[in-house]
Parts: sequence; C-alpha cells; structure tokens
Amino acid sequence: MYSLSDFDFELPPELIAQTALPDRTASRLLQVSDEGLVDRQFGAILDHLSAGDVLVFNDTRVLKARFFGVKATGGKVEMLVERVIKNTADEHIVHVQLRASKSPLQGSRIRLADAFDVTVGERAGEFFTLHFPGDVFELIEQYGRLPLPPYINHEADDFDEQRYQTVYSRVPGAVAAPTAGLHFDEALLEKAKAKGIAFAYVTLHVGAGTFQPVRVEDLSQHAMHSEWYTVPQATVDAVRTAKEKARSVVCVGTTSMRAIESASQSGELQAGSGDTRLFITPGYVFKTVDQLITNFHLPKSTLLMLVSAFAGYDAIKAAYAHAIAQQYRFFSYGDAMLLTNRSSSNS
Repeated sequence: MYSLSDFDFELPPELIAQTALPDRTASRLLQVSDEGLVDRQFGAILDHLSAGDVLVFNDTRVLKARFFGVKATGGKVEMLVERVIKNTADEHIVHVQLRASKSPLQGSRIRLADAFDVTVGERAGEFFTLHFPGDVFELIEQYGRLPLPPYINHEADDFDEQRYQTVYSRVPGAVAAPTAGLHFDEALLEKAKAKGIAFAYVTLHVGAGTFQPVRVEDLSQHAMHSEWYTVPQATVDAVRTAKEKARSVVCVGTTSMRAIESASQSGELQAGSGDTRLFITPGYVFKTVDQLITNFHLPKSTLLMLVSAFAGYDAIKAAYAHAIAQQYRFFSYGDAMLLTNRSSSNS
C-alpha cells in the first residue's frame, strides 16, 4: 500500500522548463517499456504507433482566466476563474478562486480589469460565485490574462498565448493546458493521418486543482478535485474499432486518460458527460487505455500517482531518476514520456 511520501522526489529547479521550445516537436521523448528506457525525440513518436491505432486528444481550450480587480472598499483582488457554471441570455455565473486581504461580502461588487463589474454571490465550498454582466467567454477573452502554472516565473506574453494552447484546442473552459498535446503541430498530425492513425476527441476542462499537491499521507483520505468532461459517441466508436482490430488506444495526456477511464467505469467505454473525481493510484486496473503520452509531473501530485498506476511504480521511479540525470525538461513546457499499460500486472 503506497502513501504520499512514496511519490516525493527532489527536482533541481533548473530542470523546470520556464519557456516552451519554438518548435513543438523538438522536445525529448522518454520511452518507458519492458525493454527499459530509451531516449528519443518527440518527432519520432509516430515510429511507435501503427495504422489503426487511435490517438485520443483533449480538445479543451485554456481561458484567459486570471483577473485583477478592486472591491468597492478599495481592496485589491486577484482571482482565477475555475469554472463557467451558466452562460445564458439571463445568467452569467462563474466559480472562482479569489485572493484578497479580506473576503468580499455576498452582494458586493468587484471591478475587474478596470473594465466591468461583477457581483459576489454565495460561497461554493472553496470557491466564490460571481455574476458577470454579460457573456462570460467574451469578457474573459477580452479582459482576462492567460494563467500560466504557478511554477513558471514570468507573466504570459504573446508567445505563451500561442504556445500554451494545443493546435487542436476547440472548446473553451480550462484554466490549464492539457500539456502533452503541446508537442503536436499540424505537420505531425498530418503525418499521423497519412500513416493511418485514427484521431478521437474528448473534452475535459482542466481545473487549477491539477497543480495542488496531495497533503495527506494516507491517500485514501485525499479529496480529489472535480473536473467536467464529455466523451462523444464518435470517440466511443473509434475506440471500439481499434479494440476490435487489436490496435492501441493511445491517450494524449492524463486529462484524456481521466476522461476515457471515467467513462469506462461500467467496464466498457460509454458516451456521456459529467463531473469526474476519479483518483487513480497504483492498484487501479485500466479499462480502456493501452498507451499514454504524458509530460513529467509534480512531486506528491495525483498525476504522478496516475502514471505510476499505469506504467508501474518502479518503472516510473526509474524513469524520473533517469530523466533528472539526463537533464530532461520538466512540467508543462517540458519533455514527454511514452508509457505502456502495465496496471494488470502491477495491481
């Protein structure tokens, strides 16, 4: 039985990638397999995929979710939009993480970006409810700032606004990018199509909770953050076709995997939408996913636990030690791994 301390490791700060490489496919790729660890370039990923395999992408798009504002009392506020709750003709409601010297009162107003006022609603657990004066997505796009991860030490610029989105992002709603997808450019996607690799899409709106470390030593006591996802019928059909042909289902990123596995809890993948709090730790047997393309994850994070469940705890521990020794670039703008499902033999 694993505990929190089993997922800690020392990472030299200089290995935390602060900027993205100009060429999306120029990152390194660490292949983790039964044959051991192999250092490759990401552009060679297609050498390890075959015609009939299906790549599952998360098509969420990162919102410009970060705002600075001022309360009616003059106090400064910093906030991050966590989720758009309603955006209809009559109601424009969001949940936000909010930092202020003193919490705003329900019914009070906050001026955001020196451009528009929002009204504070009731608390929703750790979040504040805000009522926007108009279309949430339009106001966010016009006045918000791109929220880079907390371990990146510069403000988002024009380069980040382009590179911290996947080239196939389509559905706005995330506050963090599904970063494994950042390694794909249009040319690589075209090569994959030409090779006969199928594409399928899910949407999972990544929340800020993805950066939160687990704080309890007993993992069974951890309260997993909630994220909204949808798996369309076309994706179910593509996965079923791949399985029938004994081809691989390859998730691009842990968010795609969480969506697929959340929709597979009955034992087989089913179309649908909902909130997921699926917390995957070693011992979990994956129901649908065969391979995973993923970046390197934070110490003591739920995502490190997920990849350990997928590829095997010892294999991931060895892979991270190798990556550090070989000076791989870590986290959102960093390098990638290609993992194979070993959960059934590591349960």
